[in-house]
Amino acid sequence: MTDYKIVLLKGDGIGPEIVNQAVKVLDKTAEKFDFTVEYDEALLGGCAIDATGVPLPDETVEKCKKADSVLLGAVGGPKWDNQPGNNRPEAGLLGIRGALGLFANLRPAVIFEPLKGASPIKDEIIGGTLDIMIVRELTGGIYFGEKGRKEVNGNPAAYDTEMYTVPEIERIARVAFDLAMKRNKKLTSVDKANVLESSRLWRETVIRISKEYPEVELNHLYVDNCAMQLVINPSQFDVIVTSNIFGDILSDEASMISGSIGMLASASLSEGKSGLYEPIHGSAPDIAGLGIANPLATILSVAMMLRYSLDRPKAADAIENAVSTVLKDYRTPDIYAEGTTKVSTDEMGDLICNAL
Repeated sequence: MTDYKIVLLKGDGIGPEIVNQAVKVLDKTAEKFDFTVEYDEALLGGCAIDATGVPLPDETVEKCKKADSVLLGAVGGPKWDNQPGNNRPEAGLLGIRGALGLFANLRPAVIFEPLKGASPIKDEIIGGTLDIMIVRELTGGIYFGEKGRKEVNGNPAAYDTEMYTVPEIERIARVAFDLAMKRNKKLTSVDKANVLESSRLWRETVIRISKEYPEVELNHLYVDNCAMQLVINPSQFDVIVTSNIFGDILSDEASMISGSIGMLASASLSEGKSGLYEPIHGSAPDIAGLGIANPLATILSVAMMLRYSLDRPKAADAIENAVSTVLKDYRTPDIYAEGTTKVSTDEMGDLICNAL
């Protein structure tokens, strides 16, 4: 029997509630598939600021480095809006990504059949199904580049620098090509090579790496065109690879096509098998403690953890199938539709466990 060590970063707002349901489902899955999970908790975000004065304590980093994987709830909230930029809850999130070397962010945009009617995109545009994997570079680009403030002609000014090295582009490209090989062998690289020098290097490097994957069809789109194509013809995409800032924007756009931001999971991977898994939605402090938060994105993040870090694809499939089954009849308030039964956060977790 294999034992896995998982660190829980429950975070702020609804974070603890949704992580608790994901743990419940992971325990049930472990029982079903004959493995065990040992948990350790650590602080990240606003709760860490309250307890230690900083959003990412050293103890949290050390615990995460020793774990097989990390499950995160959500961070942030208006309580910490007056913190300086380098001490906001979100700075802890950027910090843990850098500390663990989490350079590849995987964001699937998938429509579960029972939720197809919730998409703002017409059925005839979506087609039979929607299954896009967006691969976002996570530790380079403008979010981590040189930044500052100065005066220009006597006026206050600010700057942020977009920069990528060839090795950074190569490693994220290989992640995307490897995923495409396991899917429909189609990769779209998104940049702004008509304007940005960093994008021109990006495109040159991706084209060179493509020679290692002759079976994969490689296409290129400018980011503005890609944003449009996601709305008018999303089914054309299989895997999309792009930079940190473009991926941040496009993955949120794709998430809304799928019907609800409360349904979408994500994985952030290092060069090894370890990773950090989290829902893409925020901490929703306005509904924290009300028992109405949707835990499914966090539960589906556990499925991604089983698939990409723990090598348990059958267990991952079981969770995803359980979610699809439950959604036919039961919904949390954010995805409620007439004819289904409205359930609480805890009840949704129990239903997934029963379906397993």
